Amino acid sequence: MLILAIDTALDACAAAILDSGTGTLIAQATQPMKRGHAEALMPLVAGVMRDAGLPFAALDRIAVTTGPGSFTGLRVGLSAARGIALAAEKPVVGLTTLSAYAAPVVSENDEHPIISGIDARHDQVYFQVVGGNGSSLVEPKVAPIAEALQACRFGAPYLVGNAARILAERWPSDAPPPVKVDAQAAPDIAWVAWLGAAVDPAAAPARPFYLRPPDAKPASHQTARAAQTATSS
Repeated sequence: MLILAIDTALDACAAAILDSGTGTLIAQATQPMKRGHAEALMPLVAGVMRDAGLPFAALDRIAVTTGPGSFTGLRVGLSAARGIALAAEKPVVGLTTLSAYAAPVVSENDEHPIISGIDARHDQVYFQVVGGNGSSLVEPKVAPIAEALQACRFGAPYLVGNAARILAERWPSDAPPPVKVDAQAAPDIAWVAWLGAAVDPAAAPARPFYLRPPDAKPASHQTARAAQTATSS
């Protein structure tokens, strides 16, 4: 299966193409950025497709991060993914940024819990806790940092996500210390692709996963139109 993965939910604009049959990441590109995803995404996707030597019609599935994250950024990725899927007549699936952060650790089948955390500002975080085998311990939510720190009851964790350092700095002194702190600004696009290959499209809709109401107006359909134009050119 050939998967085109897209991520614009946080502080990066990224795309990759995975051949899940051979386990090969054929092409990938990541540009760190806090703003400007709308202008950067389609040229970046076009470059990845060119590097892979593939037409959009050769893809089997498009995967995209759905949030939580930047309201504007994740809408850019979702619009592009939907536009490409529509023009190429391919299915599109959505993956949360929290699950993408946790995936590399879960793949190791480690015994320690994993806390995925994303900075929600105002002393809050988006977070989720899963066991080393991927089982859910705390469902995704937005909460005060103090509440997220109560996950120390599950034992020494891996802290992942752009809020990992924030959680580590306030980790309770009487709790088992984190095994590892991985504060990547955005998920590894390769793992977005792998999750996209693994999920059931019926159970992974490509729609925003906010966890709290957006405080911005929906973006225009300009990015989706640009994506459709790119696939048909």
